[in-house]
Amino acid sequence: MLREPVYNPLLSYEENYERGPFGDFKDGRIVKRGSEPRFSFLGHKVWLPFGIPAGPLLNGNFVRAALDKGFDIPVYKTVRTRPYKSHPWPNVLPVHVAGDLEAGRTLVAGREYEEPLSITNSFGVPSMEPDIWQPDLAECVRYAGEGQLVVGSYQGTLPEHGGGVKEYLADFKLGAKLMRETGVKAVEVNFSCPNEGTANLLCFDVGRSRAVVEVIREELGETPLLIKIAYFAEDAVLRKLVSEVGGVVDGISAINTVSATILDEQGGQALPGEGRLMSGVCGRSIKWAGVEMTRRLVGLREELGMTFQVCGGGGVTAAEDFAEYRAAGADAVMSATGAMWKPELAEEIWKREVGA
Repeated sequence: MLREPVYNPLLSYEENYERGPFGDFKDGRIVKRGSEPRFSFLGHKVWLPFGIPAGPLLNGNFVRAALDKGFDIPVYKTVRTRPYKSHPWPNVLPVHVAGDLEAGRTLVAGREYEEPLSITNSFGVPSMEPDIWQPDLAECVRYAGEGQLVVGSYQGTLPEHGGGVKEYLADFKLGAKLMRETGVKAVEVNFSCPNEGTANLLCFDVGRSRAVVEVIREELGETPLLIKIAYFAEDAVLRKLVSEVGGVVDGISAINTVSATILDEQGGQALPGEGRLMSGVCGRSIKWAGVEMTRRLVGLREELGMTFQVCGGGGVTAAEDFAEYRAAGADAVMSATGAMWKPELAEEIWKREVGA
């Protein structure tokens, strides 16, 4: 049996937001670093190019706890330009996968969280209103110490009354403005979410992705911009995306999750509600996809003569996984599922990579 995670799956999203973080993340112990930061990511010196991606860190309380535990690049959970409700509970369930998970498989959700750890998560990218998340994120930026970089994450949302491409782009521009006002030193935009108005992910719509990054860049100015993308099965599509946006963005984060059909033990839909039969899976079973995407992005960067940095993630649950991503060329590495249950993970990596 694993320890209590930073996000409690037995509670609703709202209860976690109000009462978290949980487990050893709230023990008050602060990791201390020595000497000077010697790694660099997005132009900022960091103690360790390692962090927690958008997802588990719901608000400032979670982000500050992550910073205290040595996760030097925490990403504040993806927000929107207006309030947006979470999917109903449950939002996190354990799934047991034999070997590597490929997209489109059918999995059965279990009841116990066990090693090797894989989970499915289904939130629908909820968000508080900007009046709440802006000052909260700004406080996280101020809290970060030497060698630490807080990243703000957001995504576009169509107006409730509907709209087309013009309104969609305007919302991304507004989101960039709201992010810039917090003083955050790097912004990640979620392209691994459904593209409003289609059944696809935004990152697979190359033309729309190019239009979005251009309006964001115009608003952000010199603030580093990352885009978060999914696993690409087709090399040609990935090449096209990188060719179009690689010269505009400062970094590409990959991957988010791998989608699967999630059933309960009786063969029914495990996550209640419309549109939740398919759900993203993360954890050990998707590490192959994250490492592969890291290698492909690094290769394309070199081939196309670009300079964007690569942030790799997926299945990082041990110090050896971090080393594997770095060997694949990742400039920074992220851990969500692994970090949720293992707050000492950053320390383990630090000792392996830098020394006690």
